Amino acid sequence: AMRLTVCIVAALLLVATSMHAAEPTPGSPTARVRVAFDRDGITSTRTEGYADPASKRAITVADPVRIASISKLVLTIGVMRLVEQGKLDLDADVSDTLGWTLRNPTFPNDRITLRLLLSHTSSLTDGAGYWQVPLDGEFKELLDDPKAWDAQHAPGTYWRYANVGFPLIGAVMERATGERMDLLMQRLVIKPLGLHACYSWPSCDEATAARAVVLYREGKPIVDDNQGKKPACGITKASDGSCDLSTWQAGKSTNVFGPQGGLRISAADLSKIGRLLLGDGKVDGVRLLTPASVQAMIGPQWQLKDGNGLTIEEDDPIRATKGFTCRYGLAVHTLASGLPDCGDDPVGDGVQRIGHSGNAYGLLAGLWVDRKAETGVVYFSTGNDTPEPGARSAFSRIEEDNAAGR
Repeated sequence: AMRLTVCIVAALLLVATSMHAAEPTPGSPTARVRVAFDRDGITSTRTEGYADPASKRAITVADPVRIASISKLVLTIGVMRLVEQGKLDLDADVSDTLGWTLRNPTFPNDRITLRLLLSHTSSLTDGAGYWQVPLDGEFKELLDDPKAWDAQHAPGTYWRYANVGFPLIGAVMERATGERMDLLMQRLVIKPLGLHACYSWPSCDEATAARAVVLYREGKPIVDDNQGKKPACGITKASDGSCDLSTWQAGKSTNVFGPQGGLRISAADLSKIGRLLLGDGKVDGVRLLTPASVQAMIGPQWQLKDGNGLTIEEDDPIRATKGFTCRYGLAVHTLASGLPDCGDDPVGDGVQRIGHSGNAYGLLAGLWVDRKAETGVVYFSTGNDTPEPGARSAFSRIEEDNAAGR
């Protein structure tokens, strides 16, 4: 009865939110969304601004947005399901599954594993890029560039945020299953949880794609300006401009689906991922992971000690202050580590929450859960061209406000 009541309240909140979304104030982000939740469901919502400023469509908590690096955490849930099924091994050499040898040329004897890729300790860097390989390209060719590798630190010895590792993780998933990554994530995570979400647009339904949140930079739409319909392509096209998904080959160019940042998901649906973490792998009667898998994700696999990591993301001009990340698991960030010189407490209360942040194309987002209090929050804001620095952390001021509920 309690769960039914919570679901009814959540539904009423969704309706109220969509009907009474406030307009943004001058100088504020294009849109702000915040959803608080506990193990049983959504407890409160707040929205402001437009999902699509051009049409003055008010944003709701049910509108899907490109959630940036929070995509990594959700992808890892799929990885852990395959680990539990015996199809993947966190500590095996990924070369065995990829079908080609992945090695840092400076450390050719050190194997690279899923555990290292998921925890950003593989010695890969984003120096050679990770997004630009076309549908008909070969992702592995990027890694022939010396800039793709950290020549100073061997695999497993140093934390350096690397988006490039996640198309490789997606490639391992594809090679292990023979399934296209976006469709595999539908089967493993999205459909079992009843979510309306997708890694890039091909695997989303028309109605979901029509509600896309448009991401703006400097007042211009740059991502997901879907104009009320599903995009004809919705991924990185082939080099000749075509978009024929029947040409897909397992592991060749998994980056086109955005495993590192291309998940489209609403704040309401993302709260269910948070509730899965609160429930040790179970939510609304569906067990997706064992408690041991959730604990493996949380880790930590790495934490800052004696300069053993670069605690910022190198291509992130917004959060350039040191100490943004000081404790990390398998695509799970722990806040408020309490370690020296760390600015990893955007809420400011010293509570060690787990989750992940997102930052791309003017969007700033977070999914954070307090497993002791059994509560959590999802938030995002769009149109953040030059956000103010945070007052008390390495996060921006808007993220601090959204995290703390101000």
